[in-house]
Amino acid sequence: MGAVLGLCSMASWIPCLLCRCCPSGNNSTVTRLIYAFFMLLGVGIACIMLMPGMEEHLKKIPGFCHVNCDVLVGYKAVYRVCFGMAMFFLLFSLIMVKVKSSQDPRASVHNGFWFFKFAAATAITVGAFFIPEGPFTTVWFYIGMAGAFCFILIQLVLLIDFAHSWNESWVEKMDEGNSRCWYAALLSATTINYALSLISLVLFYVYYTHSDGCTENKVFISINMLLCVGASVLSVLPKIQESQPRSGLLQSSIVTLYTMYLTWSAMTNEPDRRCNPSLLGIIGLNSTTPAGQDRVVQWWDAQGIVGLILFLMCVLYSSIRNSSNSQVNKLTLTSDESALIEDGPAPENFEVGDGTNRAIDNEKDGVTYSYSFFHFMLFLASLYIMMTLTNWYSPDANYQTMTSKWPSVWVKITSSWICISLYVWTLVAPLVLTNRDFD
Repeated sequence: MGAVLGLCSMASWIPCLLCRCCPSGNNSTVTRLIYAFFMLLGVGIACIMLMPGMEEHLKKIPGFCHVNCDVLVGYKAVYRVCFGMAMFFLLFSLIMVKVKSSQDPRASVHNGFWFFKFAAATAITVGAFFIPEGPFTTVWFYIGMAGAFCFILIQLVLLIDFAHSWNESWVEKMDEGNSRCWYAALLSATTINYALSLISLVLFYVYYTHSDGCTENKVFISINMLLCVGASVLSVLPKIQESQPRSGLLQSSIVTLYTMYLTWSAMTNEPDRRCNPSLLGIIGLNSTTPAGQDRVVQWWDAQGIVGLILFLMCVLYSSIRNSSNSQVNKLTLTSDESALIEDGPAPENFEVGDGTNRAIDNEKDGVTYSYSFFHFMLFLASLYIMMTLTNWYSPDANYQTMTSKWPSVWVKITSSWICISLYVWTLVAPLVLTNRDFD
């Protein structure tokens, strides 16, 4: 708790420092970076709650933990920290509904008053530690699963947008000159993605299946392998290429690799430990554990770290993206008119105070992104990081141990199927809906 309260004193100068570090930046970009900083600060605090030795400090909070605190106290603390972040961003998502330009009084709240917003977020988070246990943890677990599921789909859209931007950038450079070099680079990146996916597939069959069991894992791996092969073949068909010149194997390779990650993530939550070996068990570092003994809760496992890295990439990418990215514009509900706002700064738009240039207000004629949806995305991100840091575990009925449950497995594997379906739909939609413009 001291760490949470101590960070509040930083609020008065950190946002100002961020603004001064990029004086020529647009207001829309600087604001999103500061909110991303808020999010990352909350993630840092949640990680601290899981550090060894923190349970002794958390036990001192009146009424916070009564049963098996050594196992559950870090889990509960992460839930409280992420609850505070989620409620903060959900509140702002509701407040910012239908903000059209920076002339709206609510826009000044969105783009300023950083000390008060930081203080409010801190107060909500600290207050969450005093919520009576009751059904809170169980209810918040299922809300977290639903929110994390939605954020996984958002991650896919951001990854596809990144792949499209990456592909277009290198294709343009191929047209400008030295085409062989850029073609080789594009081919190498695609090959590496598919090679990693193939290696993952082999490792899944070796370590997460057995000849006499693990039927669910065999089905999950096989179905996702066939779906990825089908999506890849579909992306290079002549009719798809004709209607979707931007489609290609680079995007398919990234979707395939992401699907392999989701498949692995789902299998790491399977309750049957025979079909869900730990990474240390795979490399032979904990082979001495008795067969009947429950595995010790390990918050920092491999799939959690990969999930955290993906989360950081997506939040930062959604914060610094250029408003010309059409896929993300559709995701963030940006209007066509707003997307056409010139990103380049005009000299007369600089605000000068105390001899220092501040961020440029580039949203006087219209916002460049949906304020409400941006906050809602961070709300979902808070739930996703909560589930990732706790490995999607939940306590058993007696609150004695932390266990994986089948609902977590099905949420993740279903999200992988929906992700592939969404990607396939982006390929075939122009052929099905011929009266729509998909440019």
